Amino acid sequence: MLLPPKVADGVADGSVTLAFRRWRAQDVRPGATFRTVAGVVRVDDVTVVDPAAISDTDAQAAGWADAARLRRQLDKVEGDLATYRITLSWAGPDPRVALREQADLTDAEVAEIDARLERLDRASSHGPWTMTTLDVIRRRPRTRAPDLAAELGRERDPFKIDVRKLKNLGLTRSFEVGYEISPRGRSYLERTTRTVV
Repeated sequence: MLLPPKVADGVADGSVTLAFRRWRAQDVRPGATFRTVAGVVRVDDVTVVDPAAISDTDAQAAGWADAARLRRQLDKVEGDLATYRITLSWAGPDPRVALREQADLTDAEVAEIDARLERLDRASSHGPWTMTTLDVIRRRPRTRAPDLAAELGRERDPFKIDVRKLKNLGLTRSFEVGYEISPRGRSYLERTTRTVV
């Protein structure tokens, strides 16, 4: 489930506790968590509601000025879809943020990162990519993803999915434009014996 940054920040500070979505089938379950720009958000409850019954108070809890504006937004989704009321709460900071700052790696941690990157390379349908991707980000920090992907002869969207895998390991960080190697990633690149293929 995607939340705009303003809404995610509202969940983190407690001013937003609801979201409304129109879906063909329920897209999230109570207890699920997902990462946002403001940290981890938890789904506490999901119910189907009649859009006409959404109150101004509910709309404001979802970050809207009033129910009429929220209903107009929901109406933009075409088709005979159910409207879901999702109760949200902040579950804490994104653990990747703390992980990427951990630069004092032990030999065992370097070996574990080596093993995880090797598994990603083996599972790839387009061949080994982890070290070349880390290398291009190191050489060209904060460069647009399409430009980095083009340098590697790749499509933008699959490239971005791969970079997200590196981010999950704490090796990179994302910006509004581009990426850079995190402190953990720099330490790893200085210590690993793996090379760019």
